[in-house]
Amino acid sequence: MKTKKARAVKKAKKATKQTRAVRSKTARANIAEGTRLFTLAGRPTKAQFIKVYGPKGPAMTWAQRAKAGVDAKHFQEALKAKS
Repeated sequence: MKTKKARAVKKAKKATKQTRAVRSKTARANIAEGTRLFTLAGRPTKAQFIKVYGPKGPAMTWAQRAKAGVDAKHFQEALKAKS
């Protein structure tokens, strides 16, 4: 025989289980493109983003970074120039 407390704990555990996020095809495509560009840029660290793009660099999208003057393809060249 289960106590009320045991049932309450079990219910709480069920309620806190996370369900897997379902992403749309567009979202998955955008994530894949961002990952591709990150790899193309040489997998830069947060410090390297800051060095090239300034303090907002890590929060910028690749489109914003390209608009700022350095795209993913030329990131390593810009990093060498800043060092």
